[in-house]
Amino acid sequence: MSMAMKSGFNQYDSQSFYDEMFDHELNVRDHYAGVHRNFARMKPPELASRHATIQQRMLEEGITFTLYAQNQSEPLERMIPFDYIPRIIPRQEWEGIERGMKQRVQALNAFISDIYHEQMIVKDGIIPRQMIISNKYFRPEMAGLQVPQNVYMTASGIDLIRDEMGQYYVLEDNLRTPSGFSYLYKGRSLMSELFSDLYLSCAVSDIERSLNVFLGSLRSLAPSGKRDPLIVLLTPGAYNSAYFEHAFLAQQMGIHLVEGRDLVYKDHKIYLRDLRGLRQVDVIYRRLDDDYLDPLAFQPDSLLGVPGLMNAYRAGNVAIANAPGTGVADDKAVYAYVPDMVRYYLGEEPILNNVPTYILSRKEDREYALAHLDQLVVKETSLSGGYGMLIGPAASAKEIGIFADAIRRDPSRYIAQTTMKLSRAPVMLGCLMQPRHIDLRVFVLMGAQTHVIPGGLTRVALQEGSLVVNSSQGGGVKDTWVLSR
Repeated sequence: MSMAMKSGFNQYDSQSFYDEMFDHELNVRDHYAGVHRNFARMKPPELASRHATIQQRMLEEGITFTLYAQNQSEPLERMIPFDYIPRIIPRQEWEGIERGMKQRVQALNAFISDIYHEQMIVKDGIIPRQMIISNKYFRPEMAGLQVPQNVYMTASGIDLIRDEMGQYYVLEDNLRTPSGFSYLYKGRSLMSELFSDLYLSCAVSDIERSLNVFLGSLRSLAPSGKRDPLIVLLTPGAYNSAYFEHAFLAQQMGIHLVEGRDLVYKDHKIYLRDLRGLRQVDVIYRRLDDDYLDPLAFQPDSLLGVPGLMNAYRAGNVAIANAPGTGVADDKAVYAYVPDMVRYYLGEEPILNNVPTYILSRKEDREYALAHLDQLVVKETSLSGGYGMLIGPAASAKEIGIFADAIRRDPSRYIAQTTMKLSRAPVMLGCLMQPRHIDLRVFVLMGAQTHVIPGGLTRVALQEGSLVVNSSQGGGVKDTWVLSR
């Protein structure tokens, strides 16, 4: 009897869903053979011990995120659930993903540059002008402004899913302040230490050098090509949901972790206050949204940003990563046009396809979606984190009715997508392997060259049958191993 059958996978619908570890006959895929053997020989006490050790390590190292619940007066700090059965991606398969990622971010970066300059893609009728000017992330302040190296998206997080045939699709582009880097690196650290024999036997591609690439990408943005630039990570503060990540990245890259109050504007430059006085800042890796960056340019009541920052930016005395206004390209309605961007700017066919998407400001798309809401996923174009969504097949008639009314009132706020049969992978719950839906957030770094961190972060919908993988909605993560041979 296969491990799949012994572990409760006889409940698994291997025909309707693609499984990362098992084929349709519940045989172990070749690239998972070592992982399968490792967990097949583990007894329940050892599995329980491994789980307890990982939980203890995560607690000791503070690997957490902050959850803001609607019915809670205080934020809740929680450890992100971590599953220790790694996801394995063969080398050849990853090379296709890597090519697709580089192509996609190149087209997206070209689009952002075009939108804030000539707007040729609008003039040529590829993308409607209204979709740009009504986009809440479009920043007129960026019009005509030259950004360092013409790189708007230093760090991107592109979410991939697989359908029941194993085909990859891009689900979402996260281009403003993508998160998840820390879970990627901490997960790898835990697995390489606690499962060292398995890790070494699998010839896993290294991710450590990617931190140096990240730092190099930030350095490359320094005004006037300064050789030893002062780089800071601008955080909203300790109460932000991703503060652990901010602190982790600053420490790992050897850059300063600062809040807005630590920086001061003077003579069209930004300075860091420290014990040595004022030191000029060259590059700001920001982890707060545009609205809060500069109260003189954006939201006037913001206490998180730096008054005058945009003046220094316009003067070319400081670089900001990712550039303000980058969000114009990760709006969910604009997402539908990324394949057109690839063809328009690069003259190529997209390597990675989008999930079929309906733009509800179009009459024919809207009419179709309203008639089929019970079969579709509906998303608010400007929201993320699993919020503002309707998953039609799992929704009640009341929930569908509420979304139908909202779409009729303001159709431009929503898109609809085909409900994809997300691939599944085994997770260890207690001492029993169970199938759960997953996606993959792939991180891309742009600088002198474009670098795709090998593996990315696999996110897991831990609730049985759920398609929502976001940590804010109860999802977990697992390490992703790209085989080097």
